[in-house]
Amino acid sequence: MEALPPEFRLRSIRADNGLKMDNWWIWDPSIIRDEKGTYHMFASRWPQHMTFHPSWMTNSEVIRATSKNLEGPYTFQEVVLPARGAEYWDGRATHNPRICKGPDAYYLFYTGITHPFPEIDPERIFKTPDPECIVSRSNKRVGVAHAQSLEGPWTLSDRPVLETKPATYYSYLTSNASPIIHDDGSVIMTFKSKRYDGHQPGPMMLGIAQAPHPCGPYKMDEQPLWCQDAEIEDPFFWKDGNGYRIIAKDMEGVLCGEHGAGVALCSQDGHHWELSENPLAYRREVTWTGGKRQKLGSFERAFLYFENTIPVALVAAVADGPGGFTCADHTWNVVIPIDKE
Repeated sequence: MEALPPEFRLRSIRADNGLKMDNWWIWDPSIIRDEKGTYHMFASRWPQHMTFHPSWMTNSEVIRATSKNLEGPYTFQEVVLPARGAEYWDGRATHNPRICKGPDAYYLFYTGITHPFPEIDPERIFKTPDPECIVSRSNKRVGVAHAQSLEGPWTLSDRPVLETKPATYYSYLTSNASPIIHDDGSVIMTFKSKRYDGHQPGPMMLGIAQAPHPCGPYKMDEQPLWCQDAEIEDPFFWKDGNGYRIIAKDMEGVLCGEHGAGVALCSQDGHHWELSENPLAYRREVTWTGGKRQKLGSFERAFLYFENTIPVALVAAVADGPGGFTCADHTWNVVIPIDKE
């Protein structure tokens, strides 16, 4: 099976494509169209005067932007999931939104984070070994909010839907949910996890969870869906006539052959996975109107936008710079149309 059929081609994009916001890091795109034809992009943002990493773990918030055109440009509308206090499981930061329409409501899956520390001084050089980062990372959990309208109000849960569990591949954290909601309201999703290796977090893994309803309860597979000696993250999960599919970031390029590009996996049942026949799903590059191609520092959080079961756009969070978001000066979300030749 192919992640994207070979007859599909990515088109060029305009300079005003997608979602950009001055003075903000932008990440995590997820798009849905309402009944009136307006496109709603749910995304993450945090202040650009702070370092991109690891400040997303302490200061990210989920926002909503809209456009009359799938490609954008998108205009900021509101903060959807603001900080609500350290006592909540998602009270200090919200991240990784994934918007879905279920039979009875809209469901917004996201990663919630909390920590008990004061606000971080934006002038401070904030690093991953710092206590705020260690505690925030270990408190990452997947949750879901629901609403009757994409404009809210959103009902939040007092507990995450994917908790950690000792002696499992998700004993340290759960994050980056990518759900499929079936017509009967049941859900199967992929998620990212880490386990404890002693007192340190282990390698990134992907898992599968299922529930009779988007709000749970969820049951996780006992084994991660990918156990080979390669780290992959940020999955996008969907189903078509051939089975289940995933595209995800290949951290080192071990599986797809290109560092930081997308790898394609396939499965007949959603639980047993293998590499697709052509495992390279996408590259870290875009083509601008006029034909100029640009290799980006990061091309992540890939999301396929479908119309009538056909993928019509590849959506992603991108960064400039020579490579990796730690070298970036700007980040934004792109919407790349797919041509079928």
